[in-house]
Amino acid sequence: MTDTINLPLGMQEKYVEAEKLIKEAGSIQVYSHIDCDGMSAGAIISTILDREEKEHDIDFVNLDKLEDLEINHDLTIFSDLGSGQPVDKNAKDNSKIIILDHHPPLRDLDYKDSVPYTYLEINPMHYGIDGSDNVSGGGLSYFLAKQFGYTDLSWIGVLSAVGDMQNSRTGKLEGLNRIILQDSVDTGYVSYNSDLSLYGRETRPLFVALAYFSDVNLPITNNRNEAIAVLDELGIPRKVGDRFRTLCDLDNMEKGKLFSELVRMMSMEVPGRYIQYIPKLVAADSYDFLYEENHTFLRDASEFSTAMNACGRNKEYSVACEILKGNRTDALDALEVISKEHKMNLRKSIEQITKANSIVEMENLQYFDGSGIKTEIVGTIAGMILSYGNWQKPMIGFTQISENNPDLKISLRCSRLLAYDGIHFGNIIREVSQSLGGNGGGHSVACGAYIPYDKKDEFLNLFNQKLEGKI
Repeated sequence: MTDTINLPLGMQEKYVEAEKLIKEAGSIQVYSHIDCDGMSAGAIISTILDREEKEHDIDFVNLDKLEDLEINHDLTIFSDLGSGQPVDKNAKDNSKIIILDHHPPLRDLDYKDSVPYTYLEINPMHYGIDGSDNVSGGGLSYFLAKQFGYTDLSWIGVLSAVGDMQNSRTGKLEGLNRIILQDSVDTGYVSYNSDLSLYGRETRPLFVALAYFSDVNLPITNNRNEAIAVLDELGIPRKVGDRFRTLCDLDNMEKGKLFSELVRMMSMEVPGRYIQYIPKLVAADSYDFLYEENHTFLRDASEFSTAMNACGRNKEYSVACEILKGNRTDALDALEVISKEHKMNLRKSIEQITKANSIVEMENLQYFDGSGIKTEIVGTIAGMILSYGNWQKPMIGFTQISENNPDLKISLRCSRLLAYDGIHFGNIIREVSQSLGGNGGGHSVACGAYIPYDKKDEFLNLFNQKLEGKI
């Protein structure tokens, strides 16, 4: 990493202010989001407060809960959320609020001067920095940790960026994420190198990883026998001793063979305009956590982030937080149980959709009715179901928010190739959902929304119209 990247001066000054507010605070409440990025951000802040011997409460919340939150503590900190919601609605004149968020902000830099309470918001978008791929919520929390001198927490900043898919467009961490990555390397917590973009580098048998390679539908997609045939044809052994080989077992020559084959296969399946981007989908930087054991899911950033998301999807936020803060005993045992249950729920949901042929294709999108599927996993399901549909269109899933709330949770996933067409689905889903009395947002290739229960058809038609000429 030779490029010199610095935190903007305005952001640096705000971190100094944030440090002062924390040191002077009595009671502290932390609110953070429920995904890997949010839980990582919350764990970093909680660790800072522990080390500063500051008593605090931490809650992980979904975005639809933010308007009704009470501001009763001396200091309230929002991480990986808050910029796009009226979180200060219930603030009192003596309230103190810190927001560390990378999502599009509702309020400008001058907002703090218009309110009677202390309001400190640190958002990269106020400084012309894209929060989608330059820094995550956990990254912003790490810069607060760095202000306190705790650079050993940089590895969590790397994890949060990977969990937030900040590397999905180019296969690398960019922008302010590079500062965090360099800190994690300098402290000896992380190493990184270019590798094949197959999920499960440490733990998944290689032929299984190939069968799940799904940005584009290939002969190997959801076909383990075909994946085995490809490995055999390339002369890549499937086992070492009695153990199936994983990606991390391959030498550079074997990886080179597999890289060339995947590029060849994908080039045959995509329109010509996408061919230049294929190498970025097949190979990308991978990140190893050096203090974790080899061939465990905690060693690889992608696998670690999936485990954290499993906790979030199953509302086991405290387990994720404990693991991120260093608990490798009781919390790790609990995580193994959570992960097994999570995989079982995913498998049942996918079977429900595929057996019923529930994917409906429209001119510019495709969708499925996820009735009965938990809101926490409908986004994961949308990403996995994409390989059963048309990869050239986004996949949208709907499910009811809860038994007591008939409104709809929407999740969208798509092939990373569509991002190279300049489509930002997060912006589109925000615009469409807000026009129908809901709200939403997210990233270019992964986003979500909430809408009234009777607006489903209208949402689909409006979204389909917005994509006219783009797909």
